Amino acid sequence: MLISAFAFGGTPWNAVQQAFAEADIYVSPAVLREYREVPLELFAKGKIDSIQFKALISGIAAFVAKAAVIYPKQKLSICRDPKDNIVLECCFEAKAHSLITGDKDLLELHHLPFNLKIITPLQYSKIS
Repeated sequence: MLISAFAFGGTPWNAVQQAFAEADIYVSPAVLREYREVPLELFAKGKIDSIQFKALISGIAAFVAKAAVIYPKQKLSICRDPKDNIVLECCFEAKAHSLITGDKDLLELHHLPFNLKIITPLQYSKIS
């Protein structure tokens, strides 16, 4: 969701703004590593331009500044895309109630071994 929010705006941007105002935000070292790598990959592949790249880097920095860093103790193997398990590990360790994402692999998870509501940015925006 962060990539879409800061590079493209729209509903993901609105959800991030809402989360900034009302939610606890958590990241893990693995998630932080992904936040560092993904913008560089998108820019190198020409999927975002230099203005979007700068907005993405600035946005992620602001997001991370508000976040609490969590150090997951348990490895999970739940998601169809193994790279997404780092997000679930962070949520599990943080005892998060909700995960806001546009990632289809995460959104398709319905039976988790812990209590976590996975919702889209649009669903989150409609909650308040």
